[in-house]
Amino acid sequence: MTLLVLLPIILGFLLLAAHFFRFGQMALVALALLFPLLLLVRKRWAARVMQLALLLGAAEWARTIILFSLARMAVGHPHLRMAIILSAVALFTAGSALLVRTPALRARYGLL
Repeated sequence: MTLLVLLPIILGFLLLAAHFFRFGQMALVALALLFPLLLLVRKRWAARVMQLALLLGAAEWARTIILFSLARMAVGHPHLRMAIILSAVALFTAGSALLVRTPALRARYGLL
């Protein structure tokens, strides 16, 4: 059961790594790829750091939605489908941060 809860968290970080890779931000790619290793640290602070990183990642997706939408509108290209897809990714990433509140992970990281 714990593995099923951890998979969306890992996927959230992998999506962020792919996003940063697209823009050549290799330091952020490395950071996003290292964050899932915090899953191995069974401490309260590790869970909170992961939550914060995922929420910041969701904010990055929201910023990207705004920037891409404005750029596409400026040149007259459609932007709604892109905004919907990236909104789903942002919500997935934010939702992954909330998974730390599940009973399995609360027990694992001592968040009782």
